Amino acid sequence: MGAIKLVDYDPAWPALFRSRREAITALLGHPTDIQHIGSTSIPGLCAKPKLDIDAVLLSNEMRTEATERLQHDGYVFHGDPHGADRWTFTKDEKPYGTRLYLCLMGNPAHQERVLFRDYLRVHPEAAETYATLKRKLAIEADGDWDHYTGGKSDFVADIISKALAETRQPSRK
Repeated sequence: MGAIKLVDYDPAWPALFRSRREAITALLGHPTDIQHIGSTSIPGLCAKPKLDIDAVLLSNEMRTEATERLQHDGYVFHGDPHGADRWTFTKDEKPYGTRLYLCLMGNPAHQERVLFRDYLRVHPEAAETYATLKRKLAIEADGDWDHYTGGKSDFVADIISKALAETRQPSRK
Protein backbone atom coordinates (compact mmCIF):
# COMPACT_ATOMS: atom_id res chain seq x y z
CA MET A 1 0.00 0.00 0.00
CA GLY A 2 1.17 3.51 -0.71
CA ALA A 3 1.59 6.13 1.96
CA ILE A 4 -1.31 8.40 2.80
CA LYS A 5 -0.41 11.72 1.26
CA LEU A 6 -1.26 15.01 2.95
CA VAL A 7 -0.44 18.39 1.44
CA ASP A 8 -0.23 21.79 3.09
CA TYR A 9 -3.18 24.14 2.73
CA ASP A 10 -3.37 25.74 -0.70
CA PRO A 11 -5.01 29.20 -0.77
CA ALA A 12 -6.23 28.34 -4.29
CA TRP A 13 -8.68 25.75 -2.92
CA PRO A 14 -11.65 28.12 -2.38
CA ALA A 15 -11.46 29.41 -5.98
CA LEU A 16 -10.97 25.87 -7.28
CA PHE A 17 -14.08 24.81 -5.37
CA ARG A 18 -16.11 27.66 -6.90
CA SER A 19 -15.00 26.59 -10.37
CA ARG A 20 -15.85 22.94 -9.72
CA ARG A 21 -19.19 23.91 -8.15
CA GLU A 22 -20.13 25.66 -11.41
CA ALA A 23 -19.18 22.61 -13.47
CA ILE A 24 -21.00 20.22 -11.11
CA THR A 25 -24.09 22.43 -11.08
CA ALA A 26 -24.15 22.33 -14.88
CA LEU A 27 -23.91 18.53 -14.81
CA LEU A 28 -26.49 17.97 -12.07
CA GLY A 29 -29.12 20.40 -13.24
CA HIS A 30 -30.70 21.73 -10.07
CA PRO A 31 -28.99 20.64 -6.86
CA THR A 32 -30.48 22.30 -3.79
CA ASP A 33 -27.03 22.91 -2.33
CA ILE A 34 -23.37 22.28 -3.08
CA GLN A 35 -20.93 22.56 -0.19
CA HIS A 36 -17.15 22.48 -0.02
CA ILE A 37 -16.51 20.10 2.87
CA GLY A 38 -13.53 18.18 4.18
CA SER A 39 -10.11 19.50 5.08
CA THR A 40 -9.60 21.51 1.88
CA SER A 41 -12.54 23.69 2.99
CA ILE A 42 -10.82 24.77 6.22
CA PRO A 43 -8.25 27.57 5.88
CA GLY A 44 -4.79 26.54 7.01
CA LEU A 45 -5.56 22.82 7.34
CA CYS A 46 -3.47 20.13 5.63
CA ALA A 47 -5.47 17.75 3.47
CA LYS A 48 -5.38 14.88 1.04
CA PRO A 49 -4.86 16.33 -2.46
CA LYS A 50 -8.54 16.06 -3.35
CA LEU A 51 -11.44 18.49 -2.89
CA ASP A 52 -14.42 16.99 -1.07
CA ILE A 53 -17.76 18.31 -2.25
CA ASP A 54 -21.28 17.44 -1.10
CA ALA A 55 -24.17 18.00 -3.50
CA VAL A 56 -27.70 17.80 -2.10
CA LEU A 57 -30.48 16.66 -4.40
CA LEU A 58 -34.25 16.50 -3.99
CA SER A 59 -34.91 12.89 -4.99
CA ASN A 60 -33.39 9.51 -5.72
CA GLU A 61 -34.54 9.93 -9.32
CA MET A 62 -32.44 13.07 -9.61
CA ARG A 63 -29.49 11.22 -8.07
CA THR A 64 -29.82 8.34 -10.52
CA GLU A 65 -29.95 10.76 -13.48
CA ALA A 66 -26.99 12.71 -12.05
CA THR A 67 -24.99 9.50 -11.77
CA GLU A 68 -25.28 8.89 -15.50
CA ARG A 69 -24.22 12.45 -16.33
CA LEU A 70 -21.29 12.36 -13.89
CA GLN A 71 -20.01 9.07 -15.26
CA HIS A 72 -20.27 10.41 -18.79
CA ASP A 73 -18.12 13.36 -17.63
CA GLY A 74 -15.37 11.09 -16.27
CA TYR A 75 -16.42 10.63 -12.65
CA VAL A 76 -15.95 7.13 -11.22
CA PHE A 77 -18.91 5.86 -9.15
CA HIS A 78 -18.02 4.09 -5.88
CA GLY A 79 -21.51 3.41 -4.51
CA ASP A 80 -22.22 4.19 -0.85
CA PRO A 81 -19.04 2.87 0.81
CA HIS A 82 -19.77 4.41 4.22
CA GLY A 83 -23.42 3.33 4.42
CA ALA A 84 -24.50 6.94 4.97
CA ASP A 85 -26.77 7.25 1.89
CA ARG A 86 -24.17 9.42 0.17
CA TRP A 87 -23.22 8.18 -3.26
CA THR A 88 -19.49 8.69 -3.82
CA PHE A 89 -17.74 9.72 -7.03
CA THR A 90 -14.13 10.58 -7.76
CA LYS A 91 -12.48 12.33 -10.65
CA ASP A 92 -8.77 12.74 -11.24
CA GLU A 93 -8.22 16.38 -12.06
CA LYS A 94 -5.25 18.69 -11.90
CA PRO A 95 -3.87 20.08 -9.70
CA TYR A 96 -6.18 18.32 -7.22
CA GLY A 97 -8.76 15.60 -7.68
CA THR A 98 -12.43 15.74 -6.72
CA ARG A 99 -14.41 13.50 -4.38
CA LEU A 100 -18.09 14.25 -4.86
CA TYR A 101 -20.87 12.96 -2.65
CA LEU A 102 -24.52 13.01 -3.75
CA CYS A 103 -27.05 12.92 -0.95
CA LEU A 104 -30.65 13.88 -0.35
CA MET A 105 -31.99 16.74 1.75
CA GLY A 106 -31.75 16.12 5.49
CA ASN A 107 -28.90 13.61 5.17
CA PRO A 108 -27.36 13.35 8.67
CA ALA A 109 -23.83 12.64 7.41
CA HIS A 110 -23.93 15.77 5.25
CA GLN A 111 -25.24 17.87 8.13
CA GLU A 112 -22.47 16.59 10.42
CA ARG A 113 -19.79 17.34 7.85
CA VAL A 114 -21.01 20.92 7.53
CA LEU A 115 -21.09 21.29 11.33
CA PHE A 116 -17.56 19.91 11.58
CA ARG A 117 -16.26 22.21 8.86
CA ASP A 118 -17.93 25.30 10.30
CA TYR A 119 -16.65 24.58 13.81
CA LEU A 120 -13.05 24.19 12.63
CA ARG A 121 -13.30 27.37 10.57
CA VAL A 122 -14.26 29.33 13.70
CA HIS A 123 -11.88 27.50 16.07
CA PRO A 124 -8.37 27.54 14.52
CA GLU A 125 -6.88 25.91 17.63
CA ALA A 126 -9.12 22.87 17.05
CA ALA A 127 -8.14 22.85 13.36
CA GLU A 128 -4.46 22.84 14.36
CA THR A 129 -5.06 19.94 16.76
CA TYR A 130 -6.81 18.11 13.93
CA ALA A 131 -3.89 18.78 11.56
CA THR A 132 -1.45 17.36 14.10
CA LEU A 133 -3.61 14.25 14.53
CA LYS A 134 -3.94 13.78 10.76
CA ARG A 135 -0.18 14.00 10.20
CA LYS A 136 0.50 11.54 13.04
CA LEU A 137 -2.08 9.07 11.74
CA ALA A 138 -0.86 9.33 8.14
CA ILE A 139 2.60 8.23 9.28
CA GLU A 140 1.33 5.52 11.64
CA ALA A 141 -1.16 4.14 9.12
CA ASP A 142 1.49 3.33 6.51
CA GLY A 143 -1.19 3.24 3.82
CA ASP A 144 -3.88 1.61 5.99
CA TRP A 145 -6.92 3.80 5.33
CA ASP A 146 -8.99 2.09 8.02
CA HIS A 147 -6.36 3.01 10.63
CA TYR A 148 -6.14 6.58 9.34
CA THR A 149 -9.89 7.16 9.19
CA GLY A 150 -10.65 5.25 12.38
CA GLY A 151 -8.01 7.18 14.27
CA LYS A 152 -9.85 10.42 13.51
CA SER A 153 -13.32 9.24 14.52
CA ASP A 154 -13.18 10.17 18.24
CA PHE A 155 -11.87 13.65 17.42
CA VAL A 156 -14.54 14.18 14.77
CA ALA A 157 -17.31 12.99 17.12
CA ASP A 158 -16.05 15.35 19.84
CA ILE A 159 -16.02 18.34 17.45
CA ILE A 160 -19.53 17.54 16.19
CA SER A 161 -20.74 17.36 19.79
CA LYS A 162 -19.15 20.75 20.55
CA ALA A 163 -20.59 22.23 17.35
CA LEU A 164 -24.07 20.99 18.22
CA ALA A 165 -23.76 22.48 21.71
CA GLU A 166 -22.74 25.85 20.22
CA THR A 167 -25.59 25.90 17.71
CA ARG A 168 -28.33 25.04 20.22
CA GLN A 169 -30.52 27.96 21.16
CA PRO A 170 -30.69 28.69 24.87
CA SER A 171 -33.94 27.57 26.40
CA ARG A 172 -36.48 30.30 27.12
CA LYS A 173 -38.17 30.42 30.46
